[in-house]
Amino acid sequence: MDELDQKLNATFDGKVLRKDLLHRIKKGTNVPTFVLEFLLAKYCASNDQAEMDAGMGAVLSTLQENYVRSDEANAAQSKVATKGKHRFIDKIHVRYVEKEKRHWASLENFNSQRIAISEKFYRDNDRLLEGGIWAEVTLAHNDIDDDDYAFSIQDLRPIQLSRFDFERYTEGRADFTRDEWIAAVLRSVGLEPSKLSKRVQMHYIARLACLVEPNYNYIELGPRGTGKSYFFSEFSPYATLISGGQATKATLFYNNARRKVGLVGFWDTVAFDEVGGIKVRDPDTIQIMKDFMANGRFSRGAEVIADASLSFVGNIDVSVQQVVNSNEHDLFQPLPPELDLAVMDRFAAYIPGWEMPKNSSEFLTNRYGFITDYLAEAFHYQFKHTNRYEEVSKRIRLGKSIEGRDEKGIKKTVCAFLKILHPNGPPADDEFEEYVAYATECRRRVKEQMNKRKPDDEFARINLSYYKASGEEVVVFCPESKDAPATQEPARRRLTQPGEHPDAVADVQSVVQPAPTIEAAPSAAPPPIKPVPAAVASTPTELKEQHFTILYGDTGHSYESIIRPYLHGAKTVVIEDPYIRLQHQIQNFVRFCETVLKAGTVKKISLITGYDDKTQLADIAEKLDELKQSLLELDVELEVKFHPNIHDREIRLDNGWIIKIGRGLDFYQKPGGWFEVGANDLSLRKCLETKVDIFRA
Repeated sequence: MDELDQKLNATFDGKVLRKDLLHRIKKGTNVPTFVLEFLLAKYCASNDQAEMDAGMGAVLSTLQENYVRSDEANAAQSKVATKGKHRFIDKIHVRYVEKEKRHWASLENFNSQRIAISEKFYRDNDRLLEGGIWAEVTLAHNDIDDDDYAFSIQDLRPIQLSRFDFERYTEGRADFTRDEWIAAVLRSVGLEPSKLSKRVQMHYIARLACLVEPNYNYIELGPRGTGKSYFFSEFSPYATLISGGQATKATLFYNNARRKVGLVGFWDTVAFDEVGGIKVRDPDTIQIMKDFMANGRFSRGAEVIADASLSFVGNIDVSVQQVVNSNEHDLFQPLPPELDLAVMDRFAAYIPGWEMPKNSSEFLTNRYGFITDYLAEAFHYQFKHTNRYEEVSKRIRLGKSIEGRDEKGIKKTVCAFLKILHPNGPPADDEFEEYVAYATECRRRVKEQMNKRKPDDEFARINLSYYKASGEEVVVFCPESKDAPATQEPARRRLTQPGEHPDAVADVQSVVQPAPTIEAAPSAAPPPIKPVPAAVASTPTELKEQHFTILYGDTGHSYESIIRPYLHGAKTVVIEDPYIRLQHQIQNFVRFCETVLKAGTVKKISLITGYDDKTQLADIAEKLDELKQSLLELDVELEVKFHPNIHDREIRLDNGWIIKIGRGLDFYQKPGGWFEVGANDLSLRKCLETKVDIFRA
């Protein structure tokens, strides 16, 4: 153990654990970090190696006995029926079925949509109804033949701390320096701070801001694989991650039919994953979002007030240097048109995701850190019960270019840094000024991009500054755009006059205030940026590699939408999927073949699937033979091979594309009834959570 490990164990005994234990059991499970660490905390919160080894055995045994993979759902149901009851670790959802006037529960990996649940479980936990929670769930089998359900919930224990002592947390913080505390927080999320620059450490701390500061809205765009959505899907039980298809006003804000507040009323943070893919069918949704982002309230017949922060994360696929030197493009380019300037202006910060390292074992720590759930509870407590805004307002001095939303955004970012890094009291002047400089830079990044978009000078005051305790004024710049004239003084286009041809409209330079002579140095100066040609948007028909997650409950995903675009020119399709056995799985494969046929070029489909001792091979072969004959009539050959040890799922096309879907073809939820929407059209069917990777061989 190093000095920080010893300090953490001495000060927070029982609240810390060695993070390499998590890495050892994380592989091969689809369980969030905070759930795994909840189990590790039960058995491995010790610095004694023998106790940790024994605890690891207990955790692995618990996962093997109580965690069910989606492809084992039938065996899990059989276990409950045979034993009478069994305890599972899974994410549980509860929905109200209006026509039946009752609530039904479902477990993500248990494959039953009709699990009876008592009111006592969901009455005091609204998050069961809005997104679901991870819990230890005891299921019992119902032997009464006349009932319309086979399983019921006998006991439910949410996976989170039962008690949290904030006073004890702040007392412990007093034993650490600021830099030691940063290291402790970063190790708690699994990162080794010694492998990260000071600036990148600040970026990671900024990602946590929305978990401690209410009504805090920020955006982060960057390359894939940098962990942008990790903190919302893995780190905190008080954050929820949604995809663009779920961005409806009923889901997010208020359901008029049920007279019920949406996700913003139940979660500390609502994060939009792959923000570029947000689809907004009702313009009213964006207007409500603007109202909510501005002041945490909106009106839907009655005024609704909520504290949730909104996080927008997504990918940026163009060169940042090209963009900042382009007169045509800006760093908000990936956003859909619905997220206009009014939405952008409500971002307190823009974190430069392109400066974050790619996820790699190189950056993982094997040192001690807080149990994830313990730190998440500390953040949740501060989100609900502490307000540092007045403290920041009394201490901060901002320059003349700072306007209303600039000031609010900067102050709220600084508040978040104080809550995360100084929960026990005020920071020193140099530390405070460091947070102000960082917050000002992140807000300037927002304003610079808006200034490039706007045809007038509404956002032209981009030289944001603050005053040090000594009275010195410091103008803060963004490293990527500091030396880019196209960003610092963007060209303006005057409006076309009556009778004037649009091509005759000339560029005019904006009137931008002269920059003060004092510059900030929030980070090491980047290499000089040379002007390069503007980024060119790809044509709509250009196929790209894709890596995305289909979330539980998502709709809009079908074999047509995922696979069809990549079939162009393909003549042979090879699909490996171990689970083409049950009736619905074979039906899914028929739908897949129908999608392949629509490409018009495929002449052969090869299926490699698995079986076990319980598989009725003769029955499967009969159904697949029927499909084979129907394909032959359309001049397409179907080849079927059975392999007992196949496990991976993969679709290979002879045009070079490979499509990997984590759950194979079987990623749809079973519909509640065969006469409901989605029973036949898979694009309307709710999905199970799975990852999709599409790439060239």
